[in-house]
Amino acid sequence: MILSTTNNIEGRPVKNYLGIVTGETIIGANILKDFFAGIRDIVGGRSGSYERVLREAKDTALKEMKENATRLGADAVLGIDLDYETVGNRGGMLMVTASGTAVKL
Repeated sequence: MILSTTNNIEGRPVKNYLGIVTGETIIGANILKDFFAGIRDIVGGRSGSYERVLREAKDTALKEMKENATRLGADAVLGIDLDYETVGNRGGMLMVTASGTAVKL
């Protein structure tokens, strides 16, 4: 399965558009509060633990999107877009959404 942010794959014309596919995941509770509170302590630095959690959420959303495309018989998902949104009371959770167009090449 090819996953791409581009609208086509060079040398591989799209034979059939199968529809929009998505994958979503939500990272729980206090990660954002902890992250923003910790900014003061890591000014100019990176937070490896939060990066790992965000990467895991992104990977989970992409995996779910890919599984949905596979069920449609797709060879690729084109035009992939990743969105990060805060949700829940006081923005206490982060939702990662992956969406794209499932295609047969």
